[in-house]
Amino acid sequence: MASTIKVTSNGMQGGSIKVAFATNDNENIDAHFGSARQFNVYDISSEGSQISEIIKIETKDTDNTVALLKDMDIVYFINIGPTAAAKIINSGIFPIKYKEVVSIDTEVEKLIAMLNTNPPPFIKKILAKKAA
Repeated sequence: MASTIKVTSNGMQGGSIKVAFATNDNENIDAHFGSARQFNVYDISSEGSQISEIIKIETKDTDNTVALLKDMDIVYFINIGPTAAAKIINSGIFPIKYKEVVSIDTEVEKLIAMLNTNPPPFIKKILAKKAA
């Protein structure tokens, strides 16, 4: 079971990616995939970012969590089990694991900078898939 808080806005221009951050404190990537209380979802482009929704996780169920994240391009977390990682990858979502707590704002700024320079191949692939 989960609840989703949608944030209405003018929307991002083309060339944006949808990124989910596993968080327990609403400010940092500080949660294991399987024990995250929520995922803060951002639309990120070379022009900026905006939070688009907050997915609250009420029941620890890997299949349900993966289904809730089905529209994401990338998901960040502190750790993930091998079964959940396989499910994320098989859903077409690029997983990024950190070994330590990192600020969501810091990662959003890094992604914006990447989109403005020479993005790594996995981000180019995501953008190409969205443009097709």
